[in-house]
Amino acid sequence: MTDAHPLASAFAAHLRRDRRRSVHTVRAYLATAERLLDFLARHLGGPVGRAELAALTPADLRAFLALRRGDGIGNASAARELSAVRGFLVHLGIDPPRLRGPRVRPGVPRPVSPDEAVALAGDVAEARGGWTGARDLALLLLLYGAGLRIGEALGLTGAVLPLGATIAVTGKRGKTRIVPLIAPVRAAVDAYLAVCPHPPGRDLPLFRGARGGPLEPSQLRRAVRAARARLGLGERTTPHALRHSFATHLLGRGVDLRALQELLGHQSLSSTQIYTAVDAAHLMDVYRNAHPRA
Repeated sequence: MTDAHPLASAFAAHLRRDRRRSVHTVRAYLATAERLLDFLARHLGGPVGRAELAALTPADLRAFLALRRGDGIGNASAARELSAVRGFLVHLGIDPPRLRGPRVRPGVPRPVSPDEAVALAGDVAEARGGWTGARDLALLLLLYGAGLRIGEALGLTGAVLPLGATIAVTGKRGKTRIVPLIAPVRAAVDAYLAVCPHPPGRDLPLFRGARGGPLEPSQLRRAVRAARARLGLGERTTPHALRHSFATHLLGRGVDLRALQELLGHQSLSSTQIYTAVDAAHLMDVYRNAHPRA
């Protein structure tokens, strides 16, 4: 495996250090920068540096996106690719060529019902069994009951103990927010800690893998996939869907959008407003199912 291009590496370091972007974002943007540099080296027939990047034209970017389209990416991925390229160029002090990105229809999150959320968590715990089953139950209830991202939940350490009515969560870009903890969630986490064979050190992960190390999110996702197959739930029933359910159910109970934005840790209110579409979609489903003329 070749080393990353110095310009791409510097961009990734900037995102990680100065912008405090997540590991996943840094990895994705680094990959895009490297793809662009590799494409241009072949496209221009030689090494690529700042001068070549500063001379980029809209036609060059269209050719790059056409190549990525050939790889099978859709509109949303192409838009993210273009956004990453623009960020890379801006980091280098280069004004990006003007190019309209592909239209992306905003996706509407697909929440699961309260009964499905609880059934899913219970099925995962029962199938796993033992202290790891108690761990997964606590984790899934935390995602549903507190609206955490899976990365936020797995990032919790023993420093949050003992649990109280609220919990401090570190979200994207290192931003900390305070989230209420309902009694069933606290009880599930306490029950897991009571049987976990690995003591919860202040600087150690709260949720541990079988051997005591950090729990990988892929393990929880696999368990959820197996459970939804057993329960006959749709493919969109994922750990992250539980966070969508948290947001949708609170909005349905009249929670203010600004308050929901704080609870979810969204930087922009526009990210939270997508849940109003979910609520409207639910109302339309109820209407169609109930109205004799619908």
